[in-house]
Amino acid sequence: MNLDEMLKASGISGGAASGNDNVKSGFVTFIGRPNVGKSTLMNQLIGQKIAITSNKPQTTRNRIQTVYTDKRGQIVFVDTPGIHKAKNKLGEYMVGAAEKTINEVDVVCFIVEPSTYIGAGEQHIIEKLKKVSSPKILVINKVDTVKKEELLPCYRLLQ
Repeated sequence: MNLDEMLKASGISGGAASGNDNVKSGFVTFIGRPNVGKSTLMNQLIGQKIAITSNKPQTTRNRIQTVYTDKRGQIVFVDTPGIHKAKNKLGEYMVGAAEKTINEVDVVCFIVEPSTYIGAGEQHIIEKLKKVSSPKILVINKVDTVKKEELLPCYRLLQ
C-alpha cells in the first residue's frame, strides 16, 4: 500500500479521503510485537533513519513521532515500543505507552510477521484493536522471508 492508498483508505478526519482541501493531515501509529519491523517501516516511509533499529527486542522504549510532508498533506507517524508481556517496570511503561497510543491516533497499522501461528501476544493486540473505532490497517511485514502462497493463510487468521 502506498501513501495515497493509506490516506484514502484511512478515512482520516480532514485527511485526503475527507474531501476537505483545507486540512490534509492525520496521525498514524505502528503497533505490534517486538521486532516485527515497526521502526524500520517508519524509517523507510520517511526516507531517513529517524528511529533506531536493532535485532535486540525493546530497542524502541518511547513513542517516536516523525512527520511525512508532501503536496497532498502531512502524516504524523508514531512508532511505538513492541507490545510484550512486561517483566519489570520499564516493560510495563513501554507496553502502556504503546497501548495508549492506539486510542490517540487517526489510523492504526497493526504490523505482524508472516506466520500461520497467532500467539497470545498477537491475540492481546487484536483484542485491544477491537475496542478502537479508528480505521485499522493490517501490515504483513517481512514478506520476503516466505513464499507468496504462505501469505494468504496468515491474512485469513488475522481478519
